[in-house]
Amino acid sequence: MKGWISGQDLSVWWMRLRAMSLKELLQLWRDPVLLFLIVYAFSMDIYNAGSGVTLQLNNAAMVFQDHDRSAASRELLGRFLPPRFNNRGEVGSERQSLRLLDDSAALFTLDIPPQFGQTLARGGSTQLQMQIDASNSVLGFLAYSDATQIVARYGLEAGLLRAGLGGQSMSAVPMINNQQRVWFNPNENDAWFMSISELLNVITVFAILLPAAAMVREKERGTIEQLIVSPLTPFQVMFPKVLAMTLVILAGTTLTLLGVLGPVFGVPFRGSVVLFYLVTTLYIFALSGIGLFIATLTRNLAQASMLAILVLAPMMFLSGVWTPPEAMPALARWGMYISPLYYYIDAAYGIILKGAGLNLLWDSVLGILVLGTLAGALGLKRFKRQFD
Repeated sequence: MKGWISGQDLSVWWMRLRAMSLKELLQLWRDPVLLFLIVYAFSMDIYNAGSGVTLQLNNAAMVFQDHDRSAASRELLGRFLPPRFNNRGEVGSERQSLRLLDDSAALFTLDIPPQFGQTLARGGSTQLQMQIDASNSVLGFLAYSDATQIVARYGLEAGLLRAGLGGQSMSAVPMINNQQRVWFNPNENDAWFMSISELLNVITVFAILLPAAAMVREKERGTIEQLIVSPLTPFQVMFPKVLAMTLVILAGTTLTLLGVLGPVFGVPFRGSVVLFYLVTTLYIFALSGIGLFIATLTRNLAQASMLAILVLAPMMFLSGVWTPPEAMPALARWGMYISPLYYYIDAAYGIILKGAGLNLLWDSVLGILVLGTLAGALGLKRFKRQFD
């Protein structure tokens, strides 16, 4: 009696899988433009994101009007120091200040009134005027926050000095010493966050685009009809494309980990490397289902790329990388739970920076598994229709 799967059937299935996977890798090898794009994305693009993007205020251009020209005003202006501030000097009038703001030549202006130093010396209250270009709201908020801290600290020190509590007598003033400990990224190094985020985004883009491109190429070259009339099942046609592109993405991920994140930015890898690759493989399989579904809806690579962008844009927006879930509208938060990238980011950061294990990340892995199963089933069902 013949069993469910004979040894010969399994051998044939394995030979077909190996042959089709090698075919996909060979086709990719013969496409130098796509190869260059992959190598660039997993190397220079990660480097640019880690070294060129910062979430801190850096080199913010400022100008000032000093109507007092006292020691107090000079001391206050001297506290706006690099690297956060770039003091470009004094302007002659308010009109010139506004023109610099209009031209984006200055991020903010500071106007110090007359009698500023004398008023502080008498123990009176005085005011400053700060005008901020908030067309970029993030930079505007950072400039406002940092400048406010500088002015507030200077005002506090001036008040304490006026009360005769400066210097050694400060030790007699009741104060709260806030002891802080920053976990997982002690130096709050933006390069760690940015480089890892970019790696996860690159994996996401290629996990959708590469399988979709592999399938669409079959349509463009007219070989999909040959595959349809071959003894291959739909799964044997689809799965080698996913497997081959997964190997390519994992190779690119290894290039990033060994060539960029560790040696260049000093990003520590505190968790299990095996667990990270297992979760990444599961995530790539999950998104490959979306890529193959896109390929079944399109006829050429241009259409597939445009449709992929429509999927990738909301997926990245709802991932929680740039906007915390708590800050999102209620509807967007619900949409976030159907974004595989949201679960992958939680798992990847947990493994790389926090050293978390599966006991802590099981819910994120389960989310990727559930969404991946649904996406894969949808892509396979749609793909089977093309064989019927």
